[in-house]
Amino acid sequence: VQLIESGGGLVQDGGSLRLSCTASGRSFSTYVMGWFRQAPGKAREFVASIDWRSDFKLGGSVQGRFTISRDAANMMFLQMNNLKPDDTAVYYCAVRTLEYVGASEDSGDYAWWGRGTQVTVYS
Repeated sequence: VQLIESGGGLVQDGGSLRLSCTASGRSFSTYVMGWFRQAPGKAREFVASIDWRSDFKLGGSVQGRFTISRDAANMMFLQMNNLKPDDTAVYYCAVRTLEYVGASEDSGDYAWWGRGTQVTVYS
């Protein structure tokens, strides 16, 4: 199993980026997939998750600015608008351990992780 994130980069305050996560090795169509982020010196933080019905959950700090989506082919996306310097972090794609189990903000509930993609927002 492999999860690969892409789409990170350097963007100005107020700008937008779209992250992608591609999963391979097995189907995750019946699993919750999620995004987490970790800034230097800070704990890993829940960003968003989406389940097999495309029901989603967003972290409080990104509501109204970020959108999560997925397709039927093991891909997940994070559209990030109105980015702020506080959004600077490494963003990780993750898949929840058990299928048909709903959203979780706890990183310990996710078994598969990508290596992350850096997002840097400058003012």
